Amino acid sequence: MKRIAVFTSGGDAPGMNACIRAVVRGAVYHGIEVFGIRRGYSGMINGDIFQMSSHSVSNIVQRGGTILKSARSKEFMTPEGRAKAFEQLKKFDIEGLVAIGGNGTFTGATLFYDEYGIPTVGAPGTIDNDLYGTDYTIGFDTAVNTALEAIDKIRDTADSHDRIFFIEVMGRDSGYIAIQSGIAGGAEMVMVPEVLTPISEVVEALKSGWSRQKSSSIVVIAEGEEEGNAVEISEKIRQQVQTEIDMRVTTLGHIQRGGIPTAYDRILASRLGLGALEGLMNGEKNVMAGIVNNELVYTPFRDTIRLPKPISEDLLRMVKILSV
Repeated sequence: MKRIAVFTSGGDAPGMNACIRAVVRGAVYHGIEVFGIRRGYSGMINGDIFQMSSHSVSNIVQRGGTILKSARSKEFMTPEGRAKAFEQLKKFDIEGLVAIGGNGTFTGATLFYDEYGIPTVGAPGTIDNDLYGTDYTIGFDTAVNTALEAIDKIRDTADSHDRIFFIEVMGRDSGYIAIQSGIAGGAEMVMVPEVLTPISEVVEALKSGWSRQKSSSIVVIAEGEEEGNAVEISEKIRQQVQTEIDMRVTTLGHIQRGGIPTAYDRILASRLGLGALEGLMNGEKNVMAGIVNNELVYTPFRDTIRLPKPISEDLLRMVKILSV
């Protein structure tokens, strides 16, 4: 393989730049020409492709976001869109791809290979940590620490005013950010999409705290929680609880996607970027590079897309025990 390209797709995640850097510098080290594709599959369709060098990725390891930009492309999910993308790659004689992204990115890569035979190795770039085949995804650790910093600050004001705060974090289908930031932040309750948590159970936990003279409480809620978002849940609880305690809602939103990546995310992204590149060089295709038990592994895209990644029962159990 003499020419490869790298791109980022889907939601951005802190550490993507460190991953791009590892792919580019790894390619230079191995004597492979490397190209960057701006704005993911959309840029591939439009021919927004340029050659990269070691200098192209200088001073980016510490930057959040992605220098290659990111986008979601509905056009690529059509046969006509993929045909355009293939023609653009042919112009540059690109033989393989490193895709940094999540489920949608890998679904597109699978379809692309089935139709045109372009091999792709993925690196898991998503703050949600919801991809089967890796213990942690690029950006997750930074997102948890961003959420935790906010929870710690909200705890101060909750304690000062004897308030209950409902804090909504990202996680449409995954509660990993909620459970880890909730445990680290000492939350009284954590609500995640993977486990049904009735409103009555939250009310009982809050009342138990009040009986022990707790004057403030934190409830961390993943945005995909079945009972609703943080505003809806706070209203349901307000209707069931007759109390003078003030209730407030904070939605952290996209602040969790940005910021300087942690040391852990920089190292993880570098391992996965180099692992994806070298996997491609060694004939791997339609697989995601991941770290499981601190070892580099390759998991077929179809498994990363199809198989669930459940939250550890130990973590869920810890929330109940440590809030007593």
